[in-house]
Amino acid sequence: MGKFSDRPDIEAAAQRVKPAVGAKREIRHLPTVLWEGETVEMLAAGQYGNGMGLVALTDRRLLFLKHGFMSQALEDFPLGNISSVQWSAGLLMGTLSVYASGNRADIKAVPKPHGEALSARLRALLAAPPAAAPVAAAPAQDVASRLATLDQLRATGAITDAEYQDRRTAILSSI
Repeated sequence: MGKFSDRPDIEAAAQRVKPAVGAKREIRHLPTVLWEGETVEMLAAGQYGNGMGLVALTDRRLLFLKHGFMSQALEDFPLGNISSVQWSAGLLMGTLSVYASGNRADIKAVPKPHGEALSARLRALLAAPPAAAPVAAAPAQDVASRLATLDQLRATGAITDAEYQDRRTAILSSI
């Protein structure tokens, strides 16, 4: 399989979901809709509104991108506006429900393993204190929770073993 993108973050995320993503056009178009300095963590295919497209989780927002010949759509949910996330699944596919600013958005037909990993990562991001807020927890508790989240991401397949080891080393180095 060829490269999806020249950006390492997008390429890594695309390689993790390549069997299920039929959204090569959206992946190629993704860099044009990202904010400056924004990095992609996870990708998944999904249906939102009237079309199939790409669900992308970045370090700043969750977005849905459809870039077809006849129509394009972009819907984004800044992480600070998301109040909760719900995942429900059948045998192969599921629905990711995002509650933001008093509204509910349902992204359907998300492959089950990618939806589970995406919802777990979103929950972890929502549970984390805002970056600008002072953290009152003891450093050992912070490290323990970060390691627990990292273990969960590896268990759901959201990150590779190599990424797990790199991030674990970084967390332990911060002590």
